This record gives sequence, C-alpha cells and structure tokens, in this order.
Amino acid sequence: MSEFDKAYWFGKIKSETKHMASKTTQKLTSKEIEKLLNQQTVVILNAVDQKILKLEKRLDKMEIRINQKIDRLITTLDKFLKRLTDLEDEFTLLKAELRKVKVVLREKLGVILD
Repeated sequence: MSEFDKAYWFGKIKSETKHMASKTTQKLTSKEIEKLLNQQTVVILNAVDQKILKLEKRLDKMEIRINQKIDRLITTLDKFLKRLTDLEDEFTLLKAELRKVKVVLREKLGVILD
C-alpha cells in the first residue's frame, strides 16, 4: 500500500469518524461500527502485508548471499580434497619406489634397511 493509499484510508476513516461523532443526538449503529472496524482492519492488514513483503525480499537476498558463500566453501573444500588426494597418491608412489630401492640395495650390496 502506497503512502497515498494509507493517507486516503486514514483520511476517510477520520472523516467518517468525525461525521459519526458529530451525531450527538444519535448513537452509532452496529453497521456503522462494523464499517469502521472493517476499514481499520483493511488498513492494518495492508500495512502488515507490506511489512511481510519487505521481510520476504530481505530473506531472499540473505538466502542468495548464503548460497554464494556455501558455493565458495564447497569449491575451497573440493580444491583442498584434490590436493590431499594428490599428496596421498604421491606418497603411495614414493613408498613403492623406496621398497624397490631397498630390494636393489639388499640384492646388489647386501645392505638391509628396515
């Protein structure tokens, strides 16, 4: 609801309230009270709807930022895991090569390394 709409409804309710209050000789009828309450309810609900819409937009922006951060974290973890896997593979190859060197040293030179 725009500021113009709010001003319109508040002004309308105010003028009708003044008009009804000026009826000094008559009491407000239940239909008049119901009409005022309905108008007031519309104004309140529209204000609440606007607030909810603002909060939803804010939550959507926050969700986008959180998802971007999660994506960056996943990318970082993937890179780290790849480096770790590469190092483990290299370590396995080095261990195999060292075993071969030990076998050659034992067979050719008679040196036993344990």
